[in-house]
Amino acid sequence: MASFGAGGILYLTPMVFHQQEFSAASIGLGLALAALAGTIGRFISGALLDQGRSCGTPVLLAAACGFAGDGFLLQASTMAGYVAGQLCIGMAGGLYWPAVELAVPQCAYPLPSAKGYALVRSTDALGVATGTLSGSLLAAAGLLRGVYWIDIAAVIALAALLLLKPLPRAAKASDSAEGQRPLRQWLPALVPILAISVVATSMPALMQSALPLDLVRGGLNRAGQPESWSALLIGLQLGLLVLIQWPVGRALALRPVGVGLGLSLVCFSGGTLLLAASAFSQHGIALVVIALAVVALGEAAFLPTATEAVIELSPKGHGGLAMALFSQCFALSAFAAPLLAGVLLDRHGHGVSLWLATALTCGLSLLLVGPVQRRSKRRPT
Repeated sequence: MASFGAGGILYLTPMVFHQQEFSAASIGLGLALAALAGTIGRFISGALLDQGRSCGTPVLLAAACGFAGDGFLLQASTMAGYVAGQLCIGMAGGLYWPAVELAVPQCAYPLPSAKGYALVRSTDALGVATGTLSGSLLAAAGLLRGVYWIDIAAVIALAALLLLKPLPRAAKASDSAEGQRPLRQWLPALVPILAISVVATSMPALMQSALPLDLVRGGLNRAGQPESWSALLIGLQLGLLVLIQWPVGRALALRPVGVGLGLSLVCFSGGTLLLAASAFSQHGIALVVIALAVVALGEAAFLPTATEAVIELSPKGHGGLAMALFSQCFALSAFAAPLLAGVLLDRHGHGVSLWLATALTCGLSLLLVGPVQRRSKRRPT
């Protein structure tokens, strides 16, 4: 399975509509509406899955929404067309992720589900890197809207693959005693991993939003860097993540989920401490490079491990809702983290307080790893 939407190239949408002379407020409104549609889509997907439907049903619906959204955005020159496209794209992402994540354990056999998640995260990383590179090349050629043609091709290929090789059905909640347990009996076990996920998934958002601003502005002693340097460093981190995702995920698949979660939080805390320290040195850019490598290791450790933990902690028949809640953590952190980071950067003029606060938050989150490990149970595949 590959990342939906050709690996994240639709992050270029703000650039496309900036060229169309849309205001920042208008662009932000479209992104907010897409996030709202994604939230609705996640819970629709979870409900369909817990009814025992094929995992491919929400994905095909996502493909249809993605196709429609690309069509709107490809031609949009007014706010109405832009909003329609963003709503469709947001709904597509919301429908897609819970279904695909729940399908992995069923499709991974004879591999353990943890190794299956490691492999899927590797394809995600490759998709994001490929999509970002494709978008950059199109932007350099003055064909930025071509990203939507790439996305249309990816959506069509996705739908064709699903029709040729359908995904299995999800477990139906009413078919087992475990699935008939009320929400209040099993949701508390998920709360620690969901809290960890909100913290951990804020890291990619901060690397893409706050770090470039911090680098351009400079630190207390670290000189400001050209925008091209920021783009290069983020690109290098994405490339490193592609290289290490599979070996790291495969190694952690042999160990309890607490090991991977602990490693990821230690890496996030250590990496952001290095980012804070870089502001105090004239040669701080070297510390930034090391920090990005440490954060990439944390991302490689977290992504497959956290999904496996959700599977182990959720009762059979409620996996759809559990995955909907888990994927909602990504949306929450992507919204809140850049907003809070922007306030701290504007208030202090540098990123020291932001990175220290992030390191402290990640360090305190280590206290939640123990409850996750005690309640998790490795499931047979």
